[in-house]
Amino acid sequence: MKATLDHVGIAVRDLAEALAFYRDALGLEIEAPEEVASQRVRAHFVPAGGAALELLEATAPDSPIAKYVERRGPGLHHLTLRVDDIHGALARLKARGVRLIDEAPRPGAHGSLVAFIHPSSAHGVLVELIETGGAAS
Repeated sequence: MKATLDHVGIAVRDLAEALAFYRDALGLEIEAPEEVASQRVRAHFVPAGGAALELLEATAPDSPIAKYVERRGPGLHHLTLRVDDIHGALARLKARGVRLIDEAPRPGAHGSLVAFIHPSSAHGVLVELIETGGAAS
């Protein structure tokens, strides 16, 4: 499985403060936000070289991001690795005994497919796999 860093997800409590830092202080461009209804989150991508930062803003109090910020506060949420074949990657990981949050991919931002690996199998890091390119399932 060849994987490339796609983006780093950052959970934010106060989007205005996050934008003041990433856009205004660092001078990074912020893409238009995208709603990811399945996760009840608004994603703001910030291109940064060959990868991006993803500022994650909860759109509902019961969303995974809202719960994360409530428990741990704002900050690093996940790392995302881009793969060419997400179904094959998940099958290989499952065969190796890796604990998966998603046994099958689900819709993500920008028309992608995504699946998460449980932090217990990734040394405490939530890892997201993403297949881009108009994938559908």
